[in-house]
Formats: sequence, structure tokens, C-alpha cells
Amino acid sequence: MLNKRWFQLGIGVLIAILIVKFFLEIDHLFKPIGIILGAIFVPLLAGGILFYITEPLQRLLEKKLRFPRWGSILAIIFVLAAVVFAAVSWVAPYLTKQITLLIQNIPWLFNEIEDKVNYVLKNRENFPDQVTKAINDFLASLQDVAVFTSKFVVDFISALINGALLLILIPFFYIFMLKDHEKFRPKVYGIFSGETREWVKETLEDVNDVLRGYVQGQMLVSAILATLMFIGYSIIGLDYALLLCILAFFLNMVPFIGPWLAFLPAFFIGLVNDPMQALWVCVITLVVNQIDSNFVTPNVMSKSLDVHPLTVITVILAAGNIAGFVGILLGVPIYAVIKVVVISIYNRRKKIRSYAKEDI
Repeated sequence: MLNKRWFQLGIGVLIAILIVKFFLEIDHLFKPIGIILGAIFVPLLAGGILFYITEPLQRLLEKKLRFPRWGSILAIIFVLAAVVFAAVSWVAPYLTKQITLLIQNIPWLFNEIEDKVNYVLKNRENFPDQVTKAINDFLASLQDVAVFTSKFVVDFISALINGALLLILIPFFYIFMLKDHEKFRPKVYGIFSGETREWVKETLEDVNDVLRGYVQGQMLVSAILATLMFIGYSIIGLDYALLLCILAFFLNMVPFIGPWLAFLPAFFIGLVNDPMQALWVCVITLVVNQIDSNFVTPNVMSKSLDVHPLTVITVILAAGNIAGFVGILLGVPIYAVIKVVVISIYNRRKKIRSYAKEDI
């Protein structure tokens, strides 16, 4: 029985649970480490995202145009500075105007929403049975939706504030990644030797490919969807179109759930202005999501993650309950990395067993 795989797996799981329990009981010893890791998490994450976004440009400059490493770094920083300057010069005044207008109109927006809700409640008996049932079901779940949305918005704003406070550290992490990113993997697999060294090297390359494909693909998908939404919102004359589309750009980084979270504020603003405009917001969202599902995501993301949509939704919901907005944002790439590592370990074990059978 001791040689049975299920028995060994069970013992391993029990040992892992005991180790976790032991660490939790002496958390005061590891709390300083957690604080340090938490302090560098945001700038490290932001620096990593910036690195993967600009990594193709660095590769182009160094391999095609023969730039030295310091030259490519200076060129990338110049391009980023130019993009930021253009955004501040062209977009900031218009965006500031929309934010100011939104803040001024918040009391009026809430009053309008309250009036429309009261109207529906008073006249719902006059609606068809199916419409009345849909309204009752919506009202029954409205509190849960409001709680989830409020928690999501609070976590999102909190993450932005913490990121702004640590903004000064992001350039340091980013520049060091541009400068020394090729040295990380050799230092890891250099510890090993022989076939194990090659296996660790291939696994790290696969993990790097997954992260690169996810970050670059998700950023491009988000930019395309936000642009399409801005065009649609501008055509129907929706208020705060630019502000809503910038919000949609960040929310669309969350697969599947993000576009619908971005839809809610646009729908309510359209509903307050004119029910017909809210209907057009629904049409635009449906069209954009169909374009995303059938053309954008399949061609941009390809099979970089190779994760089933149902698995993605499950991971997002579980990660959101565990770690809030950060969990929603990072759940899918973390799962994809774990999947790559597990598959690599499985293939490695299968290869070792095949060698063992050949020796016998």
C-alpha cells in the first residue's frame, strides 16, 4: 500500500496542510516579510506590466535596429514620456471637464434614478406578467449586485490610491527589468545541472511566454474594446463618454466579467438621460462584446492561455472572494502559470518513467 500513488498523494497533501497550519500559527515571525512583500507588490506588478507591454519594442530596437541596451532603454523611456505628454495635453482637459461635470451632477443623477425606480415600483402591476416577474427578480437581487459593485469599486479605488502612493518605485523596477530581464532565468536554472537544468529552463520559458501573451493580449483587447465603446457612445451622445471608456479600458482587463462591469455605469447614465439612450447603450455593449468574442479575442489572445471559459469564470469568482479586486485582476494569469508548471512537472515525470522502463 505504501507504494500506491493515491496513498503517497494523500500523505503529501496532509503534510502540506500541516506545514500551512504551522506557518499560520507563527504568523508573527513572517508578518514583517509579508509587509515588505506587500510594499513592493504594486510597483513590481506595474513594472512587470509595463515591461511586457514595451518588450516587443525593446526587441525590435536591439535585434533589428542594433541598438545597445542603454540606447533601447532611453528610447523606450522617451516614447513613454511622449505618450504621457500627449495624453496629458490632449485628453486631460476634456477628461477633467467631464469629471467636474459628473461630480456636480451626482445629486441630480441619484434623484433621477430614485424617481425612475419609484415609477417602476408603482406601476409594475400594469406591466405584462413576464416583465413584472423580471422586475421582481431584479429588485430581489439588486441589493447583492449593489454590495458586490460597491465592494469592487472601493477595492479598485483603494488599489489606485495605493498604486499612486508607490508610483515613485515603479520606474526603478521597470528600468531594472528592461536592463536585466535576461539574467533572471539563467540565475534560476543555473542552480541545476543536466536534464533537470534543461527542464527548469523550458518551464521558465513557458511561464514567460504565458505571462507575455496574457499581458500584451489583454492590453490590446482592452484598448480595442474601449475605442469601439467610445465611438459608439459618441455617436449616441452619451454624457461622460471618455470617462466611461477609460474606466472600461481598465475593467476590460478582467476577462468575461470586466465588460459587463463597465456596462453598468454607462447604462444608468443613459437611463437617467433618456430610456432610449440606455437601450442604445445595451445595443452598443452587445455589438462590441460580439465583436470581441468572435473576432478580437480569438485573433489577439489566440491560445496563449489555453484555459476554458468556464474555468476562467470560476477562477475569477473564487479569486475575487479571496483577494478582492487584486484577486480578480491576477487570478487568471496566476492560474495559467500554475497550469503550465503542473503540466511541465507531469511531462517530466512521464519522461522519467519512460526512461526507467527502457532501462529495465
